[in-house]
Amino acid sequence: MNKEPAFLPQTTSGADSPVPEENSPETLPQTQAEAFRRAAEKARQFPRRPGVYLMKDRQGRVIYVGKAKDLRARASTYFLPAAAQDRRTADLVREIWDIDFLEAQSEVDALLMEARLIKDIQPRFNVELKDDKTYPYLEITTREDFPRVRFTREPQPRGSKLYGPFASAKALRGAIQVLQRIFKFRTCELDIREEDPRWKWFRPCLLASIGQCTAPCNLRISKEEYRRDIQRLRMFLEGKREQLLRQMRQQMQQAAGRLDFETAARIRDEIRMLETLDQRGELETHVQPEVFYIDPKKGLRGLRRVLHLEKEPRVIEGVDIAHLSGTDMVASLVQFIDGLPFKPGYRRYRIRTVDQVDDFAAIAEVVFRRFRRLKEQEEVFPDLLLIDGGSGQLSAALKALKELGCSVPVVALAKRQEELYLPGQTQPVKLSRHSFALRLLQYVRDEAHRFAQHYHRILRRKSTLGE
Repeated sequence: MNKEPAFLPQTTSGADSPVPEENSPETLPQTQAEAFRRAAEKARQFPRRPGVYLMKDRQGRVIYVGKAKDLRARASTYFLPAAAQDRRTADLVREIWDIDFLEAQSEVDALLMEARLIKDIQPRFNVELKDDKTYPYLEITTREDFPRVRFTREPQPRGSKLYGPFASAKALRGAIQVLQRIFKFRTCELDIREEDPRWKWFRPCLLASIGQCTAPCNLRISKEEYRRDIQRLRMFLEGKREQLLRQMRQQMQQAAGRLDFETAARIRDEIRMLETLDQRGELETHVQPEVFYIDPKKGLRGLRRVLHLEKEPRVIEGVDIAHLSGTDMVASLVQFIDGLPFKPGYRRYRIRTVDQVDDFAAIAEVVFRRFRRLKEQEEVFPDLLLIDGGSGQLSAALKALKELGCSVPVVALAKRQEELYLPGQTQPVKLSRHSFALRLLQYVRDEAHRFAQHYHRILRRKSTLGE
């Protein structure tokens, strides 16, 4: 007889545990080790498609639900030696007697399916493995002229529609970004009322400029039309994808029939994005980390106070330079909205006008190119520009902005002493290490540095390996 691998989980229910009626004695595995092997073999036959997998115990009860972009690859990891040794999965692995799956059309669909199943079934290990945090939810307000969509761990007691709970905060944030490109809903905290004419003169944020929000804050869309978009979103979140697509195709034809080609084209584009949702990218890539070492809201309030700004800087852009002994000099520009990274707003630059190591000149070139483009295309400027460096880098950025005739709040953050250099001040400002404002600036600066280094490594690899 072959010796059982040491990592196989040990039975916790014993051979005398009751057998569910639907399982016949002839087909039921006699030991947990045998059941584990069968489940492992079953997982290796799963499709390489998005979906959810369901772990079952000896009685056939679902004890854990998880989502996957690749069902076979993800589910199979639970049957590796490491899973039985990891404290987060060891208890679960010991109780696996069977595994099943439900296929989904995209990773976003899988995420929503997982949330619905967790809510309906409430599997024991989904509850026990959530640690000391509450599960995140997607919340849609219902008592506003233009409902908001937001990520929350503390849902409102009334006046909102909740979807969830979701097992992964990171994946939920990614899904919100993906869905916002399709349904173009707002995520801001503005109290917008259609009957208030002052909103006609409000400057929309960057999301409107890049086509990810229909800008109800500028009354560019009517309350009725915006609410139709929200209703489409709700249908999708509730698993009514095919019904939604049929409805949208009908609405597109109706718009074309009354010669409203602009509306028809917009609905056509939304249909295409829904149909290709599986190509929208990985949800847990390029999204905000689940655990923050800062509080974004407190950081924004702190920046407004420390920098004496007229309002909280909703859009922050950070610039950094990377090079190796003056070769392949590149720059990065990262963008944060409401204190969180916004990856679609990231940009990278190859320095064109600097032949030797000159960070000041490189900063000036990048700032000039960035704001010249924003100015020419009449796009919204950021509320704050952060430069990685000291007084020299700050002066270079200010010189470029002055040459363009642009006025933007700018600050530089020097790494060594974490000092802030402000325009018109000869001495740097030193904030407390525990300051939320400083932590937010450090986060922007470090993300700009990471993105610049990543681009620099790509160019070096291409030049040295010919990739």
